[in-house]
Amino acid sequence: MSHLPRLMLACGLTMLMSLAAFNAVSQPSDAPRNVVELFTSQGCASCLPADKLLTSLAGRPDLVVLTLPIDYWDYNGWKDTFASPAFTARQKAYAEVRGDGQIYTPQAVLNGLIAVVGSNAEEIETILTRFSERSFAETAKIRLSETASSLHIDITAGKGAPASIYLFRVEPTSTVQIRRGENAGRSLTYTNVVKAMDKLGDWTGAEATFEIPKPTDTQAGYVVLLQRGDLERPGEILAAAKTSGL
Repeated sequence: MSHLPRLMLACGLTMLMSLAAFNAVSQPSDAPRNVVELFTSQGCASCLPADKLLTSLAGRPDLVVLTLPIDYWDYNGWKDTFASPAFTARQKAYAEVRGDGQIYTPQAVLNGLIAVVGSNAEEIETILTRFSERSFAETAKIRLSETASSLHIDITAGKGAPASIYLFRVEPTSTVQIRRGENAGRSLTYTNVVKAMDKLGDWTGAEATFEIPKPTDTQAGYVVLLQRGDLERPGEILAAAKTSGL
């Protein structure tokens, strides 16, 4: 089954160039400067190269990568064990904001703005490089630290408000045996699978601090995103932070 529509990279790069001039993000020198969200499915054979690509990108200090399994292929012989309607809704919301109606797997959304085929490594790297050429100044920094029982999140004052503050709980590595559907008989490994996504609050441009208790019986990692818009109309990701190991 083919899930890959024809894309228009030129339009996306034009959007990127205009947004780069509009606003910039200031973060610590070792903070992630780009975010890759991969919308994928255990029931999608063409997703396998994208899943592997995301794994290869994970661990880069300049990137946050997230796997968000969608549920609209669950009818096709295998129900995705990680899928959530919330992730499907997020992908659809991105498409509505972009105005292109492109909803497919594997799809990577870069910094909340540009959607590309999730297995196209060259295209993804080209766009991420263009994003990294932005001037990172005058907007918020996120500092994320953790103890055995809590997360501490500090967001500095800066430009770019209003925005929403999101906390993602992720499983760094997950392996699944697929018994039916397009990937029947395969053992698939996923990286940074999102297990929960919560809005912590609204950012007005002022300093913000959060102390979040965390479960002690899990090896989960955590990602914080500062993103324009809201759940219904997500926009540009202004800043990001991640715990070690992601």
